[in-house]
Amino acid sequence: MPSSTTVRQPSRRPRQGSGPSAAYVVVTEAAMTVTLRDGRTLSVPLAWYPRLVHGTPAERNHWELIGRGVGIHWPDLDEDISVEGLIAGRRSGESPKSFRRFLEQRARGERPTLEGWVEELRQQRGLLRGYRIYAGCLCHTR
Repeated sequence: MPSSTTVRQPSRRPRQGSGPSAAYVVVTEAAMTVTLRDGRTLSVPLAWYPRLVHGTPAERNHWELIGRGVGIHWPDLDEDISVEGLIAGRRSGESPKSFRRFLEQRARGERPTLEGWVEELRQQRGLLRGYRIYAGCLCHTR
């Protein structure tokens, strides 16, 4: 009797850590250079990311890797950039209105918070009703 072979279909979603990931980031006045774990180096104009342009050198150099390097987060500037987006050549997708709000908050010495963002969406757009913030996360309430 012939044995049967099971063919496993590939997952539609890549496993975390299976794609390119960042190892190190250098931000200058003109460019952001990301060294990937596979040895490649990506360099993009800083002008693609207005929040980084408006940040101080200390803010630009205070970055954290997200999820084993799939993205980069600048906590002082509330900026997140994915390695996938860098490889694809995607610039910041932030709307002009959102960026103006960011600049206004900086001028007042405020830092964006999750609580402020949620409250703004509730008041201006009537969104996020039935959600609350718990332990730093946005959670749906029943």
